[in-house]
Formats: sequence, structure tokens, C-alpha cells
Amino acid sequence: MARKTGPSGIPGRVTLEHKNIYRVVTERGEWLSTLSGKYRHEHAHSEFPAVGDWVMVEQMPGEKKGIIHNVLPRSSQFSRKAAGETSDIQLIAVNVDYVFLVMSLNHDFNVRRLERYLIAAWDSGANPVIVLTKKDQCADVEPYMRELESVAFGIPTIAVSSVTGEGIGELQKLLLPNHTGALLGSSGVGKSSLINALSGSELMAVQDIREDDSKGRHTTTHRELVRLPLGGLLIDTPGMREFQLGDYEEGVESGFADVEHFAEECRFRDCQHGNEPGCRVQEALLSGELQHDRYRSYIKLKRELAHIERKSDAAAQKAERGKWKQITKDNRKRPVKKR
Repeated sequence: MARKTGPSGIPGRVTLEHKNIYRVVTERGEWLSTLSGKYRHEHAHSEFPAVGDWVMVEQMPGEKKGIIHNVLPRSSQFSRKAAGETSDIQLIAVNVDYVFLVMSLNHDFNVRRLERYLIAAWDSGANPVIVLTKKDQCADVEPYMRELESVAFGIPTIAVSSVTGEGIGELQKLLLPNHTGALLGSSGVGKSSLINALSGSELMAVQDIREDDSKGRHTTTHRELVRLPLGGLLIDTPGMREFQLGDYEEGVESGFADVEHFAEECRFRDCQHGNEPGCRVQEALLSGELQHDRYRSYIKLKRELAHIERKSDAAAQKAERGKWKQITKDNRKRPVKKR
């Protein structure tokens, strides 16, 4: 039975966003939609809809256009810190069941970058899956798999080829009807080719990569939610040259569970893992139980998170001071009532 249209419209899902214009699919059709003035005024830009969001949308009379009145609660949210000095968070994908972290079996393979993706994935509420593309161009996958074992504990890893079709069936088993995934990775790793292989058609344009460094240009320039033949949904995203972390303290604890485990076994609770007696982290580094590159990456990311937290606190304090200054200014402008 069709839902009745209320004052806030009917539910729909955002499948495309471009400069605050949204393509929303509802049970009554597909509408190009904009935010209502009320929502735009009352919400920060970080609360605006993203691809994958469920929204309440009202159809404009006689048109295939809509007005978005509200964004419904999200089941998951994958984001990163926006580029530059700002502390704003940029939404990458929301309401997804699986975050497919895509790297190709060539120069693009980088476990340090993967650690960053994993931290955000654990914090997002979605299930991370590592996808290694271009298997047909790799003579031996095993060295890559062994390197992943040191950073991706218990995370499913699937090696695929969009050319031969190897591994595509394993991904299709995850993208069942009513399940949504998101492809995340650098330019040139083959995300668009992967979507074409999963759909069995040329849904996305693809470009060749440079042979000398395996780098590619941005084929995808926007985020888009596409439906696959078996009923699953997949969000394609532009390649990300850098991935700055947001406030992901819990994600660090999950992504670096091995380091955290050693830290918990230190003799002193406030151990700085330097020259303190009984430091289990230093013991693990000396014995080889913990790799030095892994530990250096952990320290670097912890410092980055601490810096972000300090900036966020400073920004919040500045905003609070600005609010009270404005209140004081407004009060001074008000006429004094004569008794």
C-alpha cells in the first residue's frame, strides 16, 4: 500500500548530488530536488543530504521536481576531514552496509594509506572489505596478502579482475537486494571498471592509467548510487588523492587493536612507551611481535587526531564567544523601556 503524503512529503533516497541539487528516487518516481529554505536555514552544511541518504521529499505540483524537508537518521556514515585548514567533515557515503576499500595490485598498493581508510571504516558503522583489483596484471598476489595480514586483522580481502571476471562473484554475493556498498580508493584503481563488471554493462566511463607509476585520472567526478542487476546498490565515489582523518578515536582503537593490546599490558597505566620500565610495547618492538613501521604509523595518526581535537575545541570556543558577543550586541540595540 502506498504511503500517504504528509506535510513533510514521502520517503526517498538520494542517488546523486551536485551543487546542492539532488536526484531522489521515491516510490512515485525520480525527482530532481532542492532543500527547503527552512531546512537550509536551520542546519549546518555538514547536515545536508549525501548520496545514500533517506530523506522526506515533497513533489512540486505538476512537476518532476521535489523539495527536501528532512534527512532521516543514518545507519552508517563514512567521512573524512575536508581538505585545507578547516575542521569541517566531508561526507563520503552514508547508509551503506559494506565499505569496499579498493587498492590495485601495482604501485597504488599502500598499507599505510589503508590504515587510514580502515580507521574511518571502523568508525562509520559499516563493514569494511578490502578489494584488490587488476589481479590479471599481477604475477603473484601472495606478497600483497602477507603484507595485509599485519594491518587488516580478520577483514575479508577479495582479489578481483574486471577483465577476466575473477573474484566478481564473491562481491556479488555481498551485494544482495536491499544491501548497499560504497567503493572507496585512489584514482585509477579500477572502481568504475569494477562497477561495469558487477553490472554486466558499461555504466561508467573508464580511462587508462599511466604505465610508469600506475596513477590514473579522475574518471568519476561525483558520487552516485547505482542499482545492480541482482538488486544490490553501489555508491561510486571520486578518487581521493589524500585522506585526512576526522575525530576517529574509536576507529584508531579498532584499527590498531594489536598496538592497543600491547599498550594495555604495560606496567604503568600512563606509560608513554619510551624508556619506562615494564613497557610491553617496547618489548614487542624488540622481539618483532610489533613492526616498527606499524607502530610509527600508529603514533603519527594519534598525533594527528590530537591536533584535530585541539583545533575542534578552539573552533567551538570561538563560535561560543561569537554567539555571546552577538547576543550582547543585540541587547544593546534594544530600546530601553521607560517606566
